Amino acid sequence: MALKLKQSLKLSQQLRMTPQLQQAIKMLQMSKLELETMIRKELNENPLLEEMIDTVEGDPGEEMKMNTGNTDSDNPVDQDPTKQDEFEWETFSDGGASLKGTSTASSHEEINYDNFISKEGDLRDHLVWQAGMSGLSEKEMDIMMSLVSYIDDNGYLSQEIDEISKDSGYSKEELNIALNLVTTFDPVGVGAKDLKDCLLIQARYLEEDTHDLVSMIEDHLEDLQTKNYKSISLKMNTSVEEVRELAEMVLTFDPKPGRAYGAGADTQYVVPDVYVRKVGDEHIVSLNEDGVPRLQISHFYRQLAHEKMAQEAKAQKESKASANSSSPAAGTQAAKDAEYLEDRLRAAMWLIKSINQRQKTIFKVTESIVKRQAEFFEKGPEHIKPMILKDIANDIEMHESTVSRVTTNKFVFTPRGVYELKYFFNSSISKNDGSDSLSSEAVKVKVKKMIAAEDPKKPLSDQKIADELKKVGLRIARRTVAKYREMLGIPPSSKRKKYY
Repeated sequence: MALKLKQSLKLSQQLRMTPQLQQAIKMLQMSKLELETMIRKELNENPLLEEMIDTVEGDPGEEMKMNTGNTDSDNPVDQDPTKQDEFEWETFSDGGASLKGTSTASSHEEINYDNFISKEGDLRDHLVWQAGMSGLSEKEMDIMMSLVSYIDDNGYLSQEIDEISKDSGYSKEELNIALNLVTTFDPVGVGAKDLKDCLLIQARYLEEDTHDLVSMIEDHLEDLQTKNYKSISLKMNTSVEEVRELAEMVLTFDPKPGRAYGAGADTQYVVPDVYVRKVGDEHIVSLNEDGVPRLQISHFYRQLAHEKMAQEAKAQKESKASANSSSPAAGTQAAKDAEYLEDRLRAAMWLIKSINQRQKTIFKVTESIVKRQAEFFEKGPEHIKPMILKDIANDIEMHESTVSRVTTNKFVFTPRGVYELKYFFNSSISKNDGSDSLSSEAVKVKVKKMIAAEDPKKPLSDQKIADELKKVGLRIARRTVAKYREMLGIPPSSKRKKYY
């Protein structure tokens, strides 16, 4: 059988992720602070971008005077409508489109004096400083620094002394001496091998008689965790009241003494991307644009780009009409200048367009959420409705992935508090009577209220909570209750029980 070669034409469509499209998608996922940082970077790198300066109301031409230094509009290049249409100057030179209900950023940045406060050292720096104040010899200080490097951010020794001895080359005796000294350092409990050791170090640190306290931690920690005070009192041959007093002392101990000095100890503040305020009988959505620079195309470089393109066109025309060798050279340089300016221009235009599109999308998504979750904003979390990404996507006629990106790392300030936009998306729990189902967040609120109102001596088990919810028409499994309880940070009934 002979093989035949033949040519054929085929039309097909392919989606290509251009760098500009990738930038626009990435921008959707950015938080407000990340967006501000990115814009500042682009302002430094792209000469055709400049920050819009607020001008005196009633003098719209003042901004252009400040940017260009003249008001002459007789330049033939500026009056060329084909050039203006090509680059859509009217759309992009005036910066971003204004959205209804959005706030305007101030051009004056206040000095944040928090940036000048010296940063606290971490736990290891704190321990090394204390060791340096202990009058150790050079060798002892080396041993101490080696040991401190094995203490994690919670204050616990991350490896056994035998393993540290093999890694560091110091003997176990030398390391144990250094460890005993570390356990006397601040914070109290640092250098412990496990939780029991950490609690014992803090118990021994107390100046009062701690024999019973140490004994309870050493021998009855499991009963202490379950608050089985009666069992502890029988084993220790003491009264339940004394056991309860000792347990209250243990509750004042820090199970992770090093976290106060950890890298995550600095407070992280949430900056809302959008505000929802109640005005009259309706909730108004407004974007938080404070601190975000408003961009526009530089009028000076726009005019320069026109001139360079005109020079290039003229040079090419002259090079064809004559054999003068200087013309092509001049045209080549003009072409390079024009190409660079055009490239920077298009990048600036695309950035402004992407920022505008991002802001509009956030605004539309939030408006749709407010419309669908009206009862939440009026009555609270118990009345939040089941909602998925598809509901919002269909409402604003966008893809679900776009809605997902827009709601990532975005926070909304509401009269009910600050919430992440993803908070409003949750699954539904069906009712036995066939009426409107509840959202998972509303069920969590119910579970939390039931546990808050329970008898501490007879706490509700997960199965009992599931049974109580079934009585009010909610079909929910015990494992689902357990999952919601864990998400709320509530311990199981065995650890919530108070015996006395």
